Amino acid sequence: MSYQVLARKWRPRSFPDMVGQEHVLRALINALDHDRLHHAFLFTGTRGVGKTTIARILAKSLNCEQGVSSRPCGVCSACREIDEGRFVDMIEVDAASRTKVEDTREILDNVQYAPSRGRYKVYLIDEVHMLSNHSFNALLKTLEEPPPHIKFLLATTDPQKLPVTILSRCLQFNLKRLSMGQIRDHLTTILGSEGISAEAAAVSEIARAADGSMRDALSLLDQAIAHGGGELDAAGVRAMLGTIDRTRVVALLRALAAGDAAALLAEAATLAELAPDYGGVLNELNSALTRIALAQAVPGALGEEMDGHEALAELSRLMTPEDVQLFYQIGISGRRDLPLAPDPRGGFEMVLLRMLAFHPAGGVVQAAPRVTPAASTAASGTRAAPVVPSPASIVAEPSPPAATVAAVPPVSQDAAGLNWAELAATLPLGGLARQLALNCSLLRHHDDIVELALEPSQRALHNKKWEEALGKALSEHLGRPLRLSIQLGSSGGETPMAAQQRRGQERQNEAQASIENDSNVQSILDRFDGRIEPGSIQPVD
Repeated sequence: MSYQVLARKWRPRSFPDMVGQEHVLRALINALDHDRLHHAFLFTGTRGVGKTTIARILAKSLNCEQGVSSRPCGVCSACREIDEGRFVDMIEVDAASRTKVEDTREILDNVQYAPSRGRYKVYLIDEVHMLSNHSFNALLKTLEEPPPHIKFLLATTDPQKLPVTILSRCLQFNLKRLSMGQIRDHLTTILGSEGISAEAAAVSEIARAADGSMRDALSLLDQAIAHGGGELDAAGVRAMLGTIDRTRVVALLRALAAGDAAALLAEAATLAELAPDYGGVLNELNSALTRIALAQAVPGALGEEMDGHEALAELSRLMTPEDVQLFYQIGISGRRDLPLAPDPRGGFEMVLLRMLAFHPAGGVVQAAPRVTPAASTAASGTRAAPVVPSPASIVAEPSPPAATVAAVPPVSQDAAGLNWAELAATLPLGGLARQLALNCSLLRHHDDIVELALEPSQRALHNKKWEEALGKALSEHLGRPLRLSIQLGSSGGETPMAAQQRRGQERQNEAQASIENDSNVQSILDRFDGRIEPGSIQPVD
């Protein structure tokens, strides 16, 4: 006997055999059991989710010799012939190959005749959206008022292409994509029944590659069994699918979290030896970042049944939510731009380096030269830092010139002349650690102890990790170990952030006043009956 592929051998023969689609099955079972049957059913959904299978089971339920019910016997001649595709009163039409109106009229010419053997004559039209407009018009009247012995079962992957006149005449059932867990469990059951040994990771790889389609999963399973010589192992399945081991993705993320460019490029070189699909690698990287973000937002969201949950849970603790969102956005953009790169590997490495370059605590900040207060005083930039800078800002804003600093109300300083407002702006910090420094004021500085007061409105910045980063930067800047202590409250002085905001507002007021008091501007306004648009005046650096 010739080999029968798994997708046909394991096609469900009854409603209880179906995987998923409970919302559709419940409606059909109740309609059959309570004799509330419509004359036209439309099943929609992506490929391989069970549209045609449900239609065939429904046809068996209507024509079973034991009577109309949601549990066809499966052994009578009508049930067996429908399963084998040779039941005379079930007409299956492939609309993709019979799109002409003449084909539709030929089908409808036989609608008036009673069924030869069954209780109902069933028309199963697959990919019905492929019919022409003339074919739909020819079908309309019959579809609305068919003879009592006719049932229409329509299936399509693209219901948007159906005329609303067709949709309004059918009961529409939208079939969902199957979850990875549903596919994995069903494949495990099939492998057990077939007596084939398989690694759990290999089954998960196939379930993930199926992308919600059970038929695709069974086809891939057939291919994997042939590829592995009757056995399934994770390495073989990955080689067949062209995917990579997820430990490689975890290694990339570890290097990104550490800001280690050398380790990152070394992992990329190791990947290149496997000749992977770099678009697929970026997809895997983005998928891992998604799961990390979920774990950070909802602890325990990964679940122990998910592959690599321990490594991803650890990464969720090592990486900040801002870093994860930044890496994800760069990964998505890089996936889109990958075809434009001179070569795939170079494009992939460029995406990784872009993630590292914009990492708030990444290599650019670490490699930046230390800025001394003297150099800061000589700096020419006078623009204040924004109130809420982007998480990707990695270079500290230049501090204001000496004349501007002198205008700031004095802050607490020790005998050594430690000016916190000036010092905080020059520390080589990025991201939220910099925000913590800018929103603190100096309480006291004695020997190796520095005490800061954090504004109560910024209590969300009171984080041990960022406090340690600030203490480390202070120690390196002053050239001796310091012990930093931060408490909520106000020292009565002005924080660097408040000073920057005040200076920015002063510059804005000066710019606005200079425009409003300019005689030329006033002459133009009077002559043309004009007005100055609020918010349109900006200071010039």
